[in-house]
Amino acid sequence: MNRPTATPPTALRRPAANLPRSMPKMKSHSGAKKRFKQTGRGKIRGRHAFTSHNLQTKRPKRKRRLGRSLEVEGSDAQRVKRLIGK
Repeated sequence: MNRPTATPPTALRRPAANLPRSMPKMKSHSGAKKRFKQTGRGKIRGRHAFTSHNLQTKRPKRKRRLGRSLEVEGSDAQRVKRLIGK
């Protein structure tokens, strides 16, 4: 005996009415926005670690060097770009 074929579940769905395909929008990470900036050439700049306490044990030259921003490297830069929405 022939059984009726079942309707696939995708055929039961209604098409979305004029909705863009890129929904929902991604939100940028508010913590990453405050800590990283993107340069004009697309590189990510961030701050050095070890600059918040126990500064009396660090030499002045090291503190000056740690005060400057640095370029985030490699896979970390890709992760940060995704967090800040670039």
